[in-house]
Amino acid sequence: MNKILVIDDEKPTLDMLRLFLEVLGYKVLTAENERSGIEIFEAERPKIVMTDIKMPGKDGFSVLEKIKGIDPSATVIVVTGHGDKSFEKRAFEMGASSFLHKPLNPEQLDIALKKAKEP
Repeated sequence: MNKILVIDDEKPTLDMLRLFLEVLGYKVLTAENERSGIEIFEAERPKIVMTDIKMPGKDGFSVLEKIKGIDPSATVIVVTGHGDKSFEKRAFEMGASSFLHKPLNPEQLDIALKKAKEP
């Protein structure tokens, strides 16, 4: 079973993504902030991480940087409801595989997940 870590400070978003991703066959790990997300990543080593950009404390860019520092082969999908082109550019420059806007479109999420599974 593929493991995926979802980091987002909005509980309803975490719950919705958990349900959606479990239906797709993922073992879903969740965290509500950067600190607990990094701890879960270090313990579980999922190959795919989805992180929100805007969170209290450290943001999703910090998550992206730390995840890539721990495991450069990890796939990080950045999600935001507040992003603009500069956020998207920065995310890709830092090694994100996909950049998605909230509310999430299931088709775009599916494309990002398929891309994440590519070798």
